[in-house]
Amino acid sequence: MEKTKSRKLNITFESEINLLESNELKKTKSKQDNGSKGRIWEFIAIATIPMVLVFGNSMLVPILPVMQKELGISKFQSSLIITIFSLAAGVFIPIIGYLSDRFGRKIIIIPALIIYGGGGILAGFGALWSSYGIIITARAIQGLAAAGTAPIAMALVGDLYEGGTESKALGLTEASNGAGKVLSPIIGSLLALIVWYASFFAFPVFCVLSLLAVLFFIKEPKNNQKQKLKAYIQNIGELLKEKGSWLITSFFAGSLGLFILFGVLFYLSNILEEAPYNIDGVKKSLILAIPLLGMVITSYTTGSLIKKNGVLIQWLMNIGLIAMTISLASTIFFLKNIYVFIGLLTISSIGTGLLLPCLNTIIIGAVQKSERGMITSLYNSLRFLGVAVGPPLFGWMMDKSDRVVFITVSALSLLTLVFVFFLIKPPRQIN
Repeated sequence: MEKTKSRKLNITFESEINLLESNELKKTKSKQDNGSKGRIWEFIAIATIPMVLVFGNSMLVPILPVMQKELGISKFQSSLIITIFSLAAGVFIPIIGYLSDRFGRKIIIIPALIIYGGGGILAGFGALWSSYGIIITARAIQGLAAAGTAPIAMALVGDLYEGGTESKALGLTEASNGAGKVLSPIIGSLLALIVWYASFFAFPVFCVLSLLAVLFFIKEPKNNQKQKLKAYIQNIGELLKEKGSWLITSFFAGSLGLFILFGVLFYLSNILEEAPYNIDGVKKSLILAIPLLGMVITSYTTGSLIKKNGVLIQWLMNIGLIAMTISLASTIFFLKNIYVFIGLLTISSIGTGLLLPCLNTIIIGAVQKSERGMITSLYNSLRFLGVAVGPPLFGWMMDKSDRVVFITVSALSLLTLVFVFFLIKPPRQIN
């Protein structure tokens, strides 16, 4: 008998269940890919909001001397073009924050961008008509509208994202804020080459771009927790009573970080225009961009890394404040060496870039969605105050002595470090 060779047939049975699971996996992967693409556009849309806000002030700084000559106004009157904007924003931010908690974020941001752009057009016509009164009124209107932009965008980030994505998005908003500070003086100087009031008419262009991005790329989750005003105020009061010690410390630290940043840039801007440097215009704006660029890169990197890690956040806040304290104190010995001086200011700005995204994350994490708009608005109101009072106070200190300026800011940084070290103790994982 011949031996028959046995052959094995490799037959695989694939049930309908497996096929369905495979299809579902493919669909899920496809959704994730589309979701990641959509999220990038969503990030970009959110980033435009704080950038537009920054353009509102910083783009006008280079044209203030020209405005004085063209309109025949004093230096104090030209400074009010900046101050009235910040004051109006600071006053209305808490009110707008409540309205955003009550009615939603986009319903506040969209009209705010429209009014912001409209205020720019009004200011532009005021310049054409050589009317200082119309310009200052338009700037107040723009300040009111500004209250509904970046502060509400921060609350919106907390509504849209969780975990590490939220921290990354908050880092992006801070980086966008810094990028606006880098670009706006350069753009303002370039626009002034066309006509001195061109920046006013440029505002609507930036606002329309941001408005379209918000309309088409941001889908806001529904707010089902609308509270009456009395209950809302009670909840805010209870929150501040429970977490006030570290929340107020966080508010103070964020405000001081921007106070120092804008103050030292104001100082640098002034000394660059004096002998022996005699640098102004676009070239000066590019030099001022160096410390700001350090802050921008650090802010985005920090936001991407922290991922709601409370231990890492605490370390980075303290490291940032240590860097600020040491670098600002060291400038006292290098006031005449412009290269080392700018390097030290850049280190201080990097410290600010470590501090601010961490503060943003712990403040957002401490607040429920229903009160988020008010808390982020209070925080941003104090940040506005820090920006507004920085240049005048630094100008006053510069009249006393250059050393007084940097002894004061390094002492303030050290004081903030002590408060943050002892009072801000985030949990290992922030909710």
